[in-house]
Amino acid sequence: MDSTRSESLKGSPEAEDGNIEYKLKLVNPSQYRFEHLVTQMKWRLQEGRGEAVYQIGVEDNGLLVGLAEEEMRASLKTLHRMAEKVGADITVLREREVDYDSDVPRKITEVLVRKVPDNQQFLDLRVAVLGNVDSGKSTLLGVLTQGELDNGRGRARLNLFRHLHEIQSGRTSSISFEILGFNSKGEVVNYSDSRTAEEICESSSKMITFIDLAGHHKYLHTTIFGLTSYCPDCALLLVSANTGIAGTTREHLGLALALKVPFFIVVSKVDLCAKTTVERTVRQLERVLKQPGCHKVPMLVTSEDDAVTAAQQFAQSPNVTPIFTLSSVSGESLDLLKVFLNILPPLTNSKEQEELMQQLTEFQVDEIYTVPEVGTVVGGTLSSGICREGDQLVVGPTDDGCFLELRVCSIQRNRSACRVLRAGQAATLALGDFDRALLRKGMVMVSPEMNPTICSVFEAEIVLLFHATTFRRGFQVTVHVGNVRQTAVVEKIHAKDKLRTGEKAVVRFRFLKHPEYLKVGAKLLFREGVTKGIGHVTDVQAIAAGEAQANGF
Repeated sequence: MDSTRSESLKGSPEAEDGNIEYKLKLVNPSQYRFEHLVTQMKWRLQEGRGEAVYQIGVEDNGLLVGLAEEEMRASLKTLHRMAEKVGADITVLREREVDYDSDVPRKITEVLVRKVPDNQQFLDLRVAVLGNVDSGKSTLLGVLTQGELDNGRGRARLNLFRHLHEIQSGRTSSISFEILGFNSKGEVVNYSDSRTAEEICESSSKMITFIDLAGHHKYLHTTIFGLTSYCPDCALLLVSANTGIAGTTREHLGLALALKVPFFIVVSKVDLCAKTTVERTVRQLERVLKQPGCHKVPMLVTSEDDAVTAAQQFAQSPNVTPIFTLSSVSGESLDLLKVFLNILPPLTNSKEQEELMQQLTEFQVDEIYTVPEVGTVVGGTLSSGICREGDQLVVGPTDDGCFLELRVCSIQRNRSACRVLRAGQAATLALGDFDRALLRKGMVMVSPEMNPTICSVFEAEIVLLFHATTFRRGFQVTVHVGNVRQTAVVEKIHAKDKLRTGEKAVVRFRFLKHPEYLKVGAKLLFREGVTKGIGHVTDVQAIAAGEAQANGF
C-alpha cells in the first residue's frame, strides 16, 4: 500500500465532525448500544448531507486492527440493521487485508451509507466542466449521461448541443446542464434505456449536475460567468492526452484557483496515443500542480481502490487533486470516474447549509426564458434562505434602481417539479405573466423585508494577475461578481498612482450602465483584453432604490 493511501486510512484520529465513522467491531450489540449506534449514524448522515462512510476494523484513533472473517460478517450484519432502522442503503466500497501479528487473515471493510434527507428529492452535487476547446468535454459528458460510448467522431456530444452553430462546428458556445444519477446502491442512472430526465430524478438518490462550459477563448466570458454565478461544488478540468496543457487550459486552471473552486483532472483521448505520451501529459500536469502558485498534491487514480481514496481525500483536503486517465471511445477507466463521483461527498458541511437557510431569501437570476403556456421563467441559484411556491418576492435592481414585486408560481429542479427550494440549490422559477423585458441577467430576487442595498460605486481589494502596461485611473474593465457582469471604470487606486502585474491595492470602481446588487466580501474577477485581476468587494456605496436616476443612470 503506498504512503498516500495508507495515510488516508490511518492518518488522523476520527473527527467529531464530518461523515466518516471508525468502528473496530459491531458484533451483537446490546439494545442500548444498538440505539446509541443508530443515533450516531443519523448524526454522521446529517454531517455528510445524506452520506456517511463507515470503516470497520479501525480503532477510534485511526489504528488499523482489522477483523477476522466471522467478526466482520457479524459487524456488517449489525451495520445493515442500523441502516434499515434509519431507512438508508449500504454499499461495500472496498475490503483490504492488514498486516497484523496473527495467523488468521484480518480485514478492514469500508462501507458507504446513503439516505436521501426527508426534505429533499436527492443529494445534489454541481460539477463545472472546464478544458480547452476540442479536449472532449461534451463527448465525455455525452458518454456519462447517455450511457453509450462515442464512435470516435463526436456522436456522443451531439445530444448536448443547444444551437445549430454548435452542431455544425462541434463547439460549445453556451452553458448547458447535464445530469447523471446514482441510485442508493451506487449504480448509474442515466438516459440509457430511453429514460427521461424526470425518471432519472425519480430513480436517483444522488444527482451530479454537470455544467458544461465553453472551452474556446472567444467564449471565455461565458466560462467565467458559469464559474462565478452557478457556484459549482467542484470543477472537472479536461486535458487531451495528445495535446497536453494547451490553449485555454492554463487559463481555466487559473480561474479555478483564483475562485478557490476545488478541481480534479481528467486526461481524455488515451486511446489515440501511445502510453508514453499519456505518461508525459500526466507528468506535465503534476509539474504544474506542484508549482508555488498552485500548491496542489496530484494523485493519479489507476484502480477502484484509488478512486475511493481520492474521493475521501478530495473532500477532506482542497489541495489534493485526483488525476484520471480515460477514453470516451474505448471506455477505458471510465468506471473509475463513476466510482469517484458516486462516493464524492458534498463539500460544504451541514452547519453552513443550516446557517444559510435561516437567512432571508436571495435568488440570483442567471437565465431568462419565455415558455409557452407557462410564461416568464428564470433560472439561477438560491444563495440563501428558502423559496416556496407562491412566495411573494421583489426583483431588481432595474435600470433606475427600483425593485419590482412578483410571485413565484412554480419551481423546477433538474426538470422535475419541486415544492421547496433550499439555499445552495439551482432551479428554474416560473413567474407567470411577469413582463420578461423588465428582467436581465445579474438581477436578484429577494424577500421584500430584506431592503436590498444597491450601488453604482464600490471598492475592492484586488491583485493584478496580468497587465501589459500599467493599470491606472480611467481604465475600463469587465467586472464579474457572482451573477453580475458589467463594464466598470477605475475611479481611484488608493495610495498608488498605478498598478503593475502582481501588485495589490484597494481600487474604487464605478459601473457604467446601471446599479447592481453587491455584497461586501463577494469574490470579484475582472478582465479587459489580456488584463486580468481577482479580489473581493470591501466596501459598497449604497444608494436607495429610485436614487439611481439622480446619479446619472
